[in-house]
Amino acid sequence: KEYGLKKPCILIEPGRSIVGNSGTTLYTIGAIKDIPNVRKYVSVDGGMVDNIRPALYNARYEAAIANRMKDGKDELVTIAGKCCESGDILIRNIEIPKVKEGDILSIFSTGAYGESMSSNYNRIPRPGAIFVSGGSCFEISRRETYDEVIKNDVIPDKFIKKDGRKLCPDKCLKL
Repeated sequence: KEYGLKKPCILIEPGRSIVGNSGTTLYTIGAIKDIPNVRKYVSVDGGMVDNIRPALYNARYEAAIANRMKDGKDELVTIAGKCCESGDILIRNIEIPKVKEGDILSIFSTGAYGESMSSNYNRIPRPGAIFVSGGSCFEISRRETYDEVIKNDVIPDKFIKKDGRKLCPDKCLKL
């Protein structure tokens, strides 16, 4: 008051230590690849595009099969994402129940930075987010569509045929 200053507005970022444990990411299990005497890979419908932290920081997570939470931990697996990258690994060497295609994998403590660090790498649309509180759930961000991923792409007229069709990339190189 003495100097006529207004009260400052203080903003904080509720980082990992505050909100990390508040999030859970659900994935659908796809292909399962067992390499005898090496490891068993379990692929999911997401990965480094929605959680880059394991690849960047070697972040470690706990997980469970959401549709069979009470089943015993029968096998040691590595959870791989859907990108064609050797680094698209969400969890290495985790014991979980024997999985099958279509199971729902729940990875815990993913509440921090998932959405802000997500990307459209490999042209993969970002997932939506649901807020759960008091037995109710609310959509807080909707799933991205492929059309939204490519909406800002521009194809120069030079690469469009007179009938409106786009040329194949190999034909474009010959122009």
